[in-house]
Amino acid sequence: MDEPAETLAAAVEAALPGLVERSVERVVTYSGRVMDDELRSAARAAGERARTEVGAAVRALLATDVDEQRTNPLSLLRGAVRYPTGVLHGAGITAIAERDEFARRAFPDDVYDLTPATWTDIDPLLQDPGITWGAWKAYTHLSRRRAR
Repeated sequence: MDEPAETLAAAVEAALPGLVERSVERVVTYSGRVMDDELRSAARAAGERARTEVGAAVRALLATDVDEQRTNPLSLLRGAVRYPTGVLHGAGITAIAERDEFARRAFPDDVYDLTPATWTDIDPLLQDPGITWGAWKAYTHLSRRRAR
């Protein structure tokens, strides 16, 4: 794996547990409930599952040649909302009623409105590796096209 991809993969794996835990805590607090030890434990376990499963999917994608990639890491990370969603649903937290039309249409299963739009929505520490990887991928792709 090239250095920008490895740096991004490691940063994603480090960020996923926190994303899940913060997402659960934000919605629990918004709902007026208390983030008790049971919810904290469930969020922590879900965060570790996200690190293992989504982290592996991101690594596999980033290990794929740039011309063969059919999605991007941010799209895979958007799918990670299933982890906090499972915890929240299991705790009986009511879905968020107010979601804009785009969010309802683009992310119909995200009933708690957790889908990140940017790298920094996941973790501010992902912005630089995400942008660096994107620039590296674009440069690699364009360089190959120009060489033909």
